[in-house]
Formats: sequence, structure tokens, C-alpha cells
Amino acid sequence: METGCWLLGGDFEDSVFEDRRERRPGLPASYRAKRCEPQWFCEETGSTDEAETLTMKKFKGDLAYRRQEYQKALQEYSSISEKLPSTNFAMKRDIQEGQARCLVHLGRHLEALEIATNLENKATNTDHLTTVLYLQFAICSSLQNLEKTIFCLQKLISLHPFDPWSWSRLAEAYLNLGPALSASCVTSQTQNHPTSSDKTVKSSFPRSGKDSLLGSPEMLPESSVFSLGPSGNSNQKSEKALKNIQNCMAEKREAVLLETQMKACASFIRTRLLLQLTQSQQTSFALERNLRTQQEIEDKMKQFSFREDTLLLIAEVMGEDMVPEKIKDQVHTEVKCVGSAALTALVIASSKEFEDKWFGRIKYQSRPFENQFHSEIQIMA
Repeated sequence: METGCWLLGGDFEDSVFEDRRERRPGLPASYRAKRCEPQWFCEETGSTDEAETLTMKKFKGDLAYRRQEYQKALQEYSSISEKLPSTNFAMKRDIQEGQARCLVHLGRHLEALEIATNLENKATNTDHLTTVLYLQFAICSSLQNLEKTIFCLQKLISLHPFDPWSWSRLAEAYLNLGPALSASCVTSQTQNHPTSSDKTVKSSFPRSGKDSLLGSPEMLPESSVFSLGPSGNSNQKSEKALKNIQNCMAEKREAVLLETQMKACASFIRTRLLLQLTQSQQTSFALERNLRTQQEIEDKMKQFSFREDTLLLIAEVMGEDMVPEKIKDQVHTEVKCVGSAALTALVIASSKEFEDKWFGRIKYQSRPFENQFHSEIQIMA
């Protein structure tokens, strides 16, 4: 190599050739950490540092929220939001989440959902999105909107498929959804198929016109009203049709209830399998909670009337991806920092997509379910 030629990046820092500072004799000064008294932020400090002032106001809002003084907490958060620099993204997210949670407790759910949707659209990594989905779950649970609550949990699970607690919440939500769906089936069927008694009443009172002498049933003799009704043969046909409709409604209701019970059962089994995997790594109160939850699941499973081979099939399907190495990689994975569009692709787009992925095989491979769904299709036809 020629003299005077240097490799790119091969030069030394000037600090390498500087003389080191001599150490002073004697013991070094002891370090004294700054001590803050409880609720130190409630006192007026007269600080001119705007960042410190905003931080103190946030702490005041947090304290008010903890004390369940939600209106006061909302006022503190709102006053910070107006003065917060646009570049302080971390505190802005915290403030908006605090505002949304206060609005939920104040009964202003639509405003809370609007904030949560805005946070979801602006999320840039999986941690942000997870926090927002838990916020949406809290809002929908407070609204008692079971379908949206389930969808929030499904999106959380699509991000964290090995989290047993999200699966446990999903199972409980499906249990609550079953009776609600079966009741809605009855209502829709009743609206689409009026009873024979309704038809009899309607036929007994013909449509009145301005010039019609028979415009009011009060103007007819009693015998005339009955003579306008259906004949005895028609009555029998109407009663038979009504009975068929009632049977169809009962079968439809049973099919819907069975399907939601299957989804709840599968979610419970998935929860138990995940808890069993982590059991050996836990101690103390974490292990106690784990074992207690497994016992609660065991008790709830007794309420289902599924056969043993059906339960084995569910366990096989729900535990297919539970390879220890895969779970370890999933749990210790780094936070994915991606754009909003790429982040959206990580979660499921619809409840149907989630249920097809996790419950589709169970639905079509289990004979009792298959028969039940065939009868459901016949009813709907």
C-alpha cells in the first residue's frame, strides 16, 4: 500500500490520543437519588419547563382516574392535549387512551370509539395495535355489544395466537352470544311467518273503504264476522303450517346454539392446552391462577354434551400449531415496526375469516355438527 493511502473508515478518533484524566484521590462522592414525596405532582412548583408541567398534569389526570373521578380526569387529559407538541407521539397516545377510557365510564361510548379508531389507524407497531385493541375490547364490553366484543378478541388473537387469556375471554363471549343469537332467530322467524291467529284476525276485518258499508266490524252482526273467517279445513292447514314453522324455529335455534357452543368449547380447549404448556414454567400466584383457571374450564366443559371423539377432534385441531419452538419464537418475538397498511394485514379482516381458520375443520369433520348444519340448510331453504 502506498504511503498516505487510508482505507475508508480506517482512521482513529482524536479521543484515542488524548491524555486520560487523572483520578482524584479519596472516595468518590456518594450518589443521592432524587426523592419525590407521594403525590408530589399535586403541588404547584412554579416550574417554567413546559414538558415537566404537562407531565405533572398527566399524573393528576391518572390519579383522578384511579379515584374514579372520571370527569376531572377527562378535563386534565383534555387540557394537556391542547398544549402537547405534535412531535410527542408517546404522551399523545397515552392521553388519548386516557380520554377514551374516561368517556366510557361517563357513558359517551361513541366518542370513545372514535378516539380508539383514530389510534388504530395511526398505530405503527404491534405493541401500539395491541393496546388499541384492548381499548376497543373495553369499550365494546361496556356497550354489551357481543358481536363487536368477539371481533376485538379475534383480532387480538390473530396478533397473539398463544395468549391463553384472550382465548378464555373469547370462549366466555361465545357462551353469552349463543342465547342472544337463538333469540334473534325466533324474532326474525316470527316476523317472516305470522301465526294463523294473526291471519284469522286480519281476514275477519276486510279492508275498509270510504264508501263501504262493511268498513267497520262494529256494523256487522256477530255471525257475519265469523262467516268471513277461514273454513274448518283452512284452519287445520293453518295450524299445521304454524306447527311446521314452530318446529323449524326450534331446529334453527338449536343449530345456532350448538354452533356457538362448539366455538366456545374449542376456545376453552385451546385455553387449557396453552395453560398446560406454560404450567411448568410458572410458580407462586401465577401457577395458582393457571391451575385455578384449568379447573374452571374443566367444570364448564361438563355443561357441553359433546361426545368424547368430538372433544378429541377439537383438541387435535386447536393444538396443531403448539410446537414448543414455535411458541417460544412467538412469545419472544421483537416488536414489529411497520407502516399502518402492513400492520393492518397482520390482523384478520372479518369474523368469518377467523372462524373459518380456527373452527372450519371442526365444523366439517365432526359428524354431529355436519348433520346439524345439513338440517339447518334445509330449514333455511
